[in-house]
Amino acid sequence: MEIIDKRIDGGKAFDWGRTSEDYARFRDIYPKKFYDKIIERNLCIKGQKVLDLGTGTGVLPRNMYQYGAEWIGADISENQIEQARILSEQQNMNIRYIALPTEKITFPDHTFDVITACQCFVYFDHDVIAPKLAKMLKENGRLLILYMSWLPHEDEIAKKSEELVLRYNPKWSGAGATKHPIFIPEPVLEHFEIVSREEYNLMVPFTKETWNGRIKACRGIGASLSTNEIAEWEKEHLYLLDKIAPEEFEILHYGAIAELKARQ
Repeated sequence: MEIIDKRIDGGKAFDWGRTSEDYARFRDIYPKKFYDKIIERNLCIKGQKVLDLGTGTGVLPRNMYQYGAEWIGADISENQIEQARILSEQQNMNIRYIALPTEKITFPDHTFDVITACQCFVYFDHDVIAPKLAKMLKENGRLLILYMSWLPHEDEIAKKSEELVLRYNPKWSGAGATKHPIFIPEPVLEHFEIVSREEYNLMVPFTKETWNGRIKACRGIGASLSTNEIAEWEKEHLYLLDKIAPEEFEILHYGAIAELKARQ
């Protein structure tokens, strides 16, 4: 489904469904520490029912399935959900997936112990979803917003790759990330209060192939450029990596988590 949002990429259209196969191959990269930060808070564990918003290819439910929670994953893109189902079935995981925009999701009040949103909260209409999510959470339930990004100002390979993305997509607003707390929009704060926030460094391992795939599967390339533009970008990116990167390397990222609960 094509999305046009004036807050993102200067209003340039993007469609995650166009990059679903690459997303499935190259975006499942969160280190164990990323998931440990969730478990440390006693969230998404056995006995809890969890709704994962913007689930994409089901990265969060699939990686946390081992901890015993009951998961439902939702995403606006049918192609993403198709990949999520394929990957879950391959691993014999009983995860329910629904293809639906977050703004149209409806469940009875007090259904979920936890609602998660990983790498996607910026895309939602917060005025619409905030009161709905607050009602769908059980008493003392949690809204968990998660994020991870490379740090181009501190990592040379990330910087050079990002510069190439911007040559092909100058209005891409995913560039220039710095380590900072997750921003909570005012409409969300009207219905939720912050319990905790944390930011921390992560080193994420890559090869030239997997880093190229990771960048290709980002919004600025695979989700928004034409087939010809993607091919030209990839040719240049692989040439760049041959010049500046060893076969195996790590990219400096940071992880961030914001834990919220509904106001009473």
